[in-house]
Amino acid sequence: VFSVLIGLVMHFIFRKEEREKSLNMVSMPEDATRPLWQNGLYLGSMVAILVFANWGRPSGDSGIWHFMFFHKWHLTAISSGFFAIMLVVWFKAPLLKVVLGAVPVIALALFFPNIPLLAFSVGMLSLAFVTATGSEENEEWFSSSWDLAKQIFPLLLIGVFVAGLLLGRVGHEGLIPSTWVAQAVGGNSLRANFCASFAGAFMYFATLTEVPILQGLIDNGMGKGPALALLLAGPALSLPSMLVIRSVLGTVKTVVFVLLVVAMATISGVIFGMMAS
Repeated sequence: VFSVLIGLVMHFIFRKEEREKSLNMVSMPEDATRPLWQNGLYLGSMVAILVFANWGRPSGDSGIWHFMFFHKWHLTAISSGFFAIMLVVWFKAPLLKVVLGAVPVIALALFFPNIPLLAFSVGMLSLAFVTATGSEENEEWFSSSWDLAKQIFPLLLIGVFVAGLLLGRVGHEGLIPSTWVAQAVGGNSLRANFCASFAGAFMYFATLTEVPILQGLIDNGMGKGPALALLLAGPALSLPSMLVIRSVLGTVKTVVFVLLVVAMATISGVIFGMMAS
């Protein structure tokens, strides 16, 4: 509901521009370089690699989730194999370079099975080598990824350091006293929910870190409504995602999108806080 409402409002605000764009697209010839389903499978394989490689240990020792965790690196390897095939067949990556890049990865996986991150790291370097020296499309992909990484990485390091320094960790108070947290995002006022939404929009939440960060804030006096507002705005936005969105949609639409996310998260937090109290 959250994303649907934001999408509908964005469409309503920019309906005139979108109507003109759709009319222009009708007269443009279709790009037959690659079918959409191929791009979908290609992106899906990368998502599968990301998901399986980061699969966390479940609480139980049996069941489907434990099975997935136990075989996470096997599933990652299978997804990587499909990814490599698509890279060669559909994206015209040189077969010899892909094979040369895969050999050290396979060797490390066989000789160091207890250190899967070693093979995974070399695999990322091999992918960078293949894409940086491949076709024009692959080179453009690598160049865009590298430019984005150079923008994000310093912000990520600084952000994680500052967040840990100021907020502390679960059970340990940081430089910011808990009374300040309670004053800023305690209770269920409109101001508290807005502060949580605004902070969440500019914070970078790495995968699965929202829960411990939120737990630390709740332990320091954060209200339930602002907690939900932070959970909604945090994964939806961050400084890196804003950079990406701006490169695609432009500055004006990015600003409107950020404002809508903050506003919707604030309203949702207020409503949830009223229901939970």
